[in-house]
Amino acid sequence: MLDKTRSRPIGLASVAAEPLAQADRDATTWKIVSWNLLRRTGAAVGDLVALIEQERPDLLLMQEATRCIGALPDRVGGAYAWAQLPNRIHGLAMWSPTPWTVQPRVIELPSGAMFDRVCQVLDFGGVGVANVHLSHGQVLNRRQLRRIIATLPERAAILGDYNIVGPALMPGFRDVGPRAPTHAMAQMVPLRLDRCLVRGLACHERAVLPRGPSDHRPIVVHLREAPEAERPVRLRPTPMDRFANRLSASIRRRKDHR
Repeated sequence: MLDKTRSRPIGLASVAAEPLAQADRDATTWKIVSWNLLRRTGAAVGDLVALIEQERPDLLLMQEATRCIGALPDRVGGAYAWAQLPNRIHGLAMWSPTPWTVQPRVIELPSGAMFDRVCQVLDFGGVGVANVHLSHGQVLNRRQLRRIIATLPERAAILGDYNIVGPALMPGFRDVGPRAPTHAMAQMVPLRLDRCLVRGLACHERAVLPRGPSDHRPIVVHLREAPEAERPVRLRPTPMDRFANRLSASIRRRKDHR
């Protein structure tokens, strides 16, 4: 696990005036951070600058990013791409300290009752990295995952806000993200909504970072190419997963009867 005792609170670190250099790291290892920013009232550009300065990621994935987050490269340099959700003020965003060979693709996902969803997919050094903010429906969000997986290469990682309760069991993929909760439903029930599924990769460090001004906590993973012998594992739901499933189903039934 990462040493969080020396971390500065997100949003309180000094602002970088010049583009930040990429951290010295093994060329076959990638440090990726994912954070749901909480549109409008959550994390702003200054908070992201502080996060980048603190963590020095190879790739930063953002969900619920509004148009104003596009000012991030003006503060720290690097490459940036934003994919707005149809008819919404927010969307998905990616940032990297170094330029991309190819811009991220935008994949349309099966639609939900509330609004349409998309996914960003980046060819990141031969690894397909998907940035996701899936629907709340527990059948629909798994359909969306399968649609994303169909577009990915052999080595791939899917990170972001899954809105999934319980294990996300996808053939060939392993859940390697941190196990700690990243969000509290109704400010009461702790849920691990922000995840990382991988295929053909291994994770040798993972952590949940301080929440900052958002309602989600960022996650960070260190990924590398996996030995051929590594195989996916199936995770059984925990008692908290089962409780959250029942609570989520109860809330949906109440909404349906209104």
